[in-house]
Amino acid sequence: MTVKNLQEKVNQWIDQYGIRYFDERTNALLLMEEVGEFSRLIARKYGEQSFKSPEQGNKVDDNIKEEMADIIFVLTCLANQMQIDLTLAIKENFIKKTNRDKSRHKSNPKLNN
Repeated sequence: MTVKNLQEKVNQWIDQYGIRYFDERTNALLLMEEVGEFSRLIARKYGEQSFKSPEQGNKVDDNIKEEMADIIFVLTCLANQMQIDLTLAIKENFIKKTNRDKSRHKSNPKLNN
């Protein structure tokens, strides 16, 4: 699936099941909620926190995958609402990062151990 296809599919889903997009403020808050849920899982799998029960740890990889998809879905909703072509935005972002960082990371002694 391309990013363009994703934007189209999200729009179709909203039309069919969601009635309409939530307003941008609500979706921005929902995005933060999803990022928080993702972060909580990362803190428990890779960080120093533990799960409340071992069963929660058994599903962590599936839950991380689900939260990533939720983040992408809400972010795509926001892009659609704001008429942002994510394919173009991503291409422009790669150009910006390449121009800014083309030698920065290679010359960073902290990364070349």
